[in-house]
Amino acid sequence: MLLTLASTRRVLFFGGKGGVGKTTVSSATALAMADAGKRVLLVSTDPAHNLGHLFGRKIGPKAVRLAPGLDGLELDPDQTVEAHLQEVSTALRRLMPAGMAGEVDKHIELSRDAPGMQEAAMLERIAEVVEQNNDYDLVIFDTAPSGHTARLMALPEMMSAWTDGLIKRREKADRFTAVLNTLSKDRSVGNNMLGAEPAAHDDDRESKIRRILNRRKQRFANLREKLQDHEYSGFVIVLAAERLPVLESIELAKQLKRTQVDVAGLVVNKRLPAEGLTGFLAERKAQEEVHLQELQKELSHIPRQDLELSAHDVLGVDDLRAFAEHFRG
Repeated sequence: MLLTLASTRRVLFFGGKGGVGKTTVSSATALAMADAGKRVLLVSTDPAHNLGHLFGRKIGPKAVRLAPGLDGLELDPDQTVEAHLQEVSTALRRLMPAGMAGEVDKHIELSRDAPGMQEAAMLERIAEVVEQNNDYDLVIFDTAPSGHTARLMALPEMMSAWTDGLIKRREKADRFTAVLNTLSKDRSVGNNMLGAEPAAHDDDRESKIRRILNRRKQRFANLREKLQDHEYSGFVIVLAAERLPVLESIELAKQLKRTQVDVAGLVVNKRLPAEGLTGFLAERKAQEEVHLQELQKELSHIPRQDLELSAHDVLGVDDLRAFAEHFRG
């Protein structure tokens, strides 16, 4: 299921409860597709930086080569927020009157720890990656645990609406300014009342603000369109055959459905072998089946692949390649 899915989509998100093996499954899928001849970009949005630990090397915000045909990068939430705020600050300083620099700094500082800032900044970066993925046949996102990812998937709709509201407010302000400017041939009345700069600079500034807002709106609209295009992208939920991961996966699937994101597959990872178990392990195996009955009852319409628990840790390219062989079963 996994390899067939990865061969037919341009973007795949892997998500689920923490500790179920999302990074291992997504990385093995990415490597298998690269080995099949695709150009693949593997992106981690998880602040735990498990991608670097798995491949045994430093991975940062710029793409690095992990294997032939496979590049990887890690999006650090704190670094992403800093870069985002720096970009916003630079744009505001360029667009606002010089006397408002102090207000710009105050606004940026207050925004740093505002609720949703990390998600908004991360969404900008994800939208940028999706927008600029022409260098790759497939982009795979290894996401943070379920709650964070569910909010992230819902953000494109919210951010598009928010940006659209800013544009409409900007247009109203422009019309108001135009009325004031007609009161005087030299436009001094409008400038004095609004504390604006000279007319030539004012027109240029308003034009730049509109361009920035429209570019932002288009970026979010593009991401929303790609997330809701079930032939272009999909979401794979990775879970363990345990009570909490099963219940969390069912809820995550419902949340993603509400945002019109296609839950294209379920991967039940770390399953006990089907045969040869006695005593404690046999009891655990029976418990797995109980929990998976609940999963089947709620999400039977979603393709599912079960992967057995590995005897050893999966670390490095060779282990990932061997692990990916189980996808073909």
